[in-house]
Amino acid sequence: MTPLPSSAAIPRGIIHVPVTPFTADNKVDLDTFARVIEFLLKHDASSLCVNLHLAESLNLTMDERKLLAKTAVEVTRKRVPVIVHVSMPGTDQAIELARDAEKNGADVITAIAPYYWKPPQEALYEHFAAIMSATALPFIAYSSPTIMDGVGITPPTLIKLMERFPNFVGLKEASHNWEKYLELGRAARSVRPEFGLFVGTEWMIPCLTLGGTACMSVFGGISPRFVKSLFDMTTAGRLKEALELQYKFSDLYQINKVEYPAPTKAMWEIMGRPVGQPRLPNRPLSAERKKEIKGTLERLGLFDTEPHGW
Repeated sequence: MTPLPSSAAIPRGIIHVPVTPFTADNKVDLDTFARVIEFLLKHDASSLCVNLHLAESLNLTMDERKLLAKTAVEVTRKRVPVIVHVSMPGTDQAIELARDAEKNGADVITAIAPYYWKPPQEALYEHFAAIMSATALPFIAYSSPTIMDGVGITPPTLIKLMERFPNFVGLKEASHNWEKYLELGRAARSVRPEFGLFVGTEWMIPCLTLGGTACMSVFGGISPRFVKSLFDMTTAGRLKEALELQYKFSDLYQINKVEYPAPTKAMWEIMGRPVGQPRLPNRPLSAERKKEIKGTLERLGLFDTEPHGW
């Protein structure tokens, strides 16, 4: 039997997600991308996940995704693990990105169910199995039935994949359905107690108190001190204090959902770290909307307490 990957591959702590900067003529801005990575590393990223949806992966070419993943590995220089998102509508396309990530020194790969197709669980099993068989890298499955893929992974499929693939080390369950989250966690631990479980965005109290091992951060490049405080309070069991910060996050999250991920890029700019405009069909925000967002950051006490500039 293939040995289990090192426990270092299991997602823990705060996973930071770099945005993709674009130049004024809509090209990927690698110099600014390197600055984004250095800023996130400076603020306690336990790992980085590149080319995720926050990074506008759906609007990037295959070559751009490969280049960004390669650059992330080179800039990070093994200071933290680099997780490369390889999701594509076709299994063969995802395998191509996975093999490229392995060739360029990535530490982990992650993939969601194929976009649009809504395969049954048997086909989803085959999709994930093909990706995991294509490389020796640890693999994190990504399940987002209410937002992205319309399918989601079920506990029986999770168990079947875990029993076959020792390199299957974690699951991002992004439905924000806490019953589903608990059931998937219970299923995973019936096979292997050491298994990573986390959600998307900073829903840290439910994520970490219901068996999660990590949290993926949308706002780590905007308000890293706030994100770290919420994580530290939650993991220390200071839940009454953490709840006040969780309410603040929820307030911030509501404005970020409208025309996502454009508000995220606007907040990077507001905090003195411009990363360019989003790529169509995502539109840049108006000056009036940016003013409203800055007002929210001020009201939440984040604008004056978080780092400005790089």
